[in-house]
Amino acid sequence: MATIEPYETKSGKRYRVRYRTPDHKQTDKRGFRTKRDAEMFAATVEVEKMTGSYVAPALGRITVSELGADWLERKQVDVKPSTYNSLETAWRVHVQPRWGRTRIADVDLDAVERWITELVRAGKGATVVIRAYGVLASIMDGAVKAKRLASNPARGVENLPRKQRKQRVYLTHEQVQALAEKSGHHDVLVYLLAYCGLRWGEAIALRVEHLDLLRRRLTVVDNAVQVNGELHVGTPKSHVHRTVPVPPFLVEMLAQQCEGRSRGDLVFPGRGGGHLLRPVSFTGWFTKAVERSGVPRLTPHDLRHTAASLGVSAGVNVKALQRILGHASAAMTLDTYADLFDDDLEAVGTALDAARARASVGKVWAEAPVGSAVWA
Repeated sequence: MATIEPYETKSGKRYRVRYRTPDHKQTDKRGFRTKRDAEMFAATVEVEKMTGSYVAPALGRITVSELGADWLERKQVDVKPSTYNSLETAWRVHVQPRWGRTRIADVDLDAVERWITELVRAGKGATVVIRAYGVLASIMDGAVKAKRLASNPARGVENLPRKQRKQRVYLTHEQVQALAEKSGHHDVLVYLLAYCGLRWGEAIALRVEHLDLLRRRLTVVDNAVQVNGELHVGTPKSHVHRTVPVPPFLVEMLAQQCEGRSRGDLVFPGRGGGHLLRPVSFTGWFTKAVERSGVPRLTPHDLRHTAASLGVSAGVNVKALQRILGHASAAMTLDTYADLFDDDLEAVGTALDAARARASVGKVWAEAPVGSAVWA
């Protein structure tokens, strides 16, 4: 059992709790201002020892920075280069300057919430704040997993900002054609993005061997992501290959695009036959094509949203659309493009009304006298 002893300091009487750890080593914790505080700590230690949740205080003396370095090293292997770049930036710019020298045992929920408030007041966007908080919380999760902490004090915050969903741009068939016609020799790429829903990196990594034009299919195998000016080629975002249908009008265009190329060649090569770089935001060919065509301002990635919109308008079911876009689930597709299904609510009401009329149910109400059993 723990014992409590008083001792004198320059600031007055303090109390020390002596106890044994689960491995029977004697240790103590001092500095309690009141005997009651010491007794509560002693009782807590005994409960933690009995329940197996005891964590030696010494293990919590390591700093967030020390754990952060190991965490980043693991993430460099676990996630894609683009994701790692975002995490490393969040750590270097926001997390390490504030928490790097703090011992993990000294991190508390109130301080974390104050930090979030400071970031928001400094004008940081919701995405930046949420990512920075996620880095800190994940590092602390690692501390819990390593049994350096009994629980994560960073979890449970209530003041994270909410992301404001960007207003999406959905082009019509006519607008897609206008944009493609003003895109010069990139016209086939524009059609592919708008009708097959590929991400930019998936489209520029597409090779001739990935096309099965006889079956009007293509397979998404690779994804080329540009990070800090360097291209990293890896698997698609979901790490799963997927087959995407190609509209018949696009089959002939792709056949001409691949004419004279070998199976291993890129379908949309850049200079020297390498991967095509993302067009410059303000002066690139895509921005110029948008301006010349008169379509709403958008990015190459927005054409993926257009593919979803055109698919819904054509009656493509949600499950098929999920597979085409490479989403993890149909629920994710519905959440992402919920606005595209607003008109379906009216259609459901209309369809139910028509079905009711065909069943002649309306006549019962029309012919039944008021006060009869039908109205009861």
